[in-house]
Amino acid sequence: MPRKTLDDPDLPLSEMMRLWPETVAVFVRHRMLCVGCLITPFHTRIEACAEYGLEEEAFLAELRAAVAGEGAVSPAPAPSAHADRRR
Repeated sequence: MPRKTLDDPDLPLSEMMRLWPETVAVFVRHRMLCVGCLITPFHTRIEACAEYGLEEEAFLAELRAAVAGEGAVSPAPAPSAHADRRR
């Protein structure tokens, strides 16, 4: 059986998070609901990026950086106190 790689476009999210738990922080930072979702065994990062409107290559670069341990992944900024609440 071939070794799994982070770059595999067909790698299910559940396997990615199991093999490289460091990637979970990237999903959380982008406020993606993939962590713990029942669909992760069937979704790939490409599908998740399409669902959340993220640029796939940039997201993959963040995943690679997390796995390589290149700095802590900081959380996404909190909404501004002056955010428009009329939505």
